[in-house]
Amino acid sequence: MSLSRGGGDLLEADLGPGAHGWFTTRGAGAQAPPSAGADRPGPYAGWNLADHVGDDPARVQAHRRGLEGALGLGPDRHLAWMNQVHSAVVAQAVADATPTADALLLRAAPGAPAGVCVMAADCVPLLLASGDGAIVCGVHAGRRGMLDGVVTAAIGAMVRAGARPEDLWAAVGPSICGSCYEVPEQMLHESAQREPACASQTRWGAPGLDVAAGVLAQLERAGVAHVQSGGWCTMEDPRFFSYRRDGITGRHAAVALPAR
Repeated sequence: MSLSRGGGDLLEADLGPGAHGWFTTRGAGAQAPPSAGADRPGPYAGWNLADHVGDDPARVQAHRRGLEGALGLGPDRHLAWMNQVHSAVVAQAVADATPTADALLLRAAPGAPAGVCVMAADCVPLLLASGDGAIVCGVHAGRRGMLDGVVTAAIGAMVRAGARPEDLWAAVGPSICGSCYEVPEQMLHESAQREPACASQTRWGAPGLDVAAGVLAQLERAGVAHVQSGGWCTMEDPRFFSYRRDGITGRHAAVALPAR
C-alpha cells in the first residue's frame, strides 16, 4: 500500500505562495464503516502515523517514511513530530528531537527538519505559514489546548520569529464537528465562558462543542487574513481516524513544509 498525492490520500492545504501543506487520510486502507455483522477492519487500518496508540512501531515508522516519500523528500530529509499533551506549549522544531508540546515552529534553515507534523483523530490540526513561506507552525488544538490559548501562543511565536499576523496563512484540518461532539452541560457552559464561539448543539439536541469554530474565531481576532477550513468531520467521514467514533484508533496528520 502506498500513500499518494494524486489518488486523494493527501488533501492539499492552502498555505500561500511559499509554504506547502497537506492533511493525510487513512489512504487506501480506509473503508466505510461495515454493516452489522460484517468483519471490522483493524483499528489502525490505513495510514496510522502515531506511535503512541498501540500500533506496531515498525509499521508506524514505515508509514512516516512513506509520507516523506509521497511529499518528494529525499532520504536525508525528515519531518519533525511532537509528543502532544493538550497543552499551549510551542516548541522549536529541531532535527532528531520530539519535544513535548502542542505547537511546533520551524524556520527554513540548513540542517533543519524538512517540515512539521501534527497528529489528530478528532482534535483540530492547524497549519500556519508566514507570507513568504519561510516560517511554518503545526498546531494541535483540542478542546483544552484551544481554551488554554495554543492558537494564540503559536501566532505569538511566529510573530517573534519575524512573521506578521496580517500576512499569515492558516489552514484548519479535519476534526469532529459541533454537531457530533457531545459534552456534559457543565463543560459546555465552562468552555463557552472562555470561548463563546465554540458553543454548539449536537444534531440530536444535546450540549455540544465546536472546537474548530473556536479556532477560527481566535484566528480572526488575531488578525490572520488568509484562512482555509475544509469543514471535514472526522466522526462522520470514514477517510479519517476518529477517537469518538472508534475508541482505539490511529491518527492522521497535518504537514507543513516551509519554502526552500
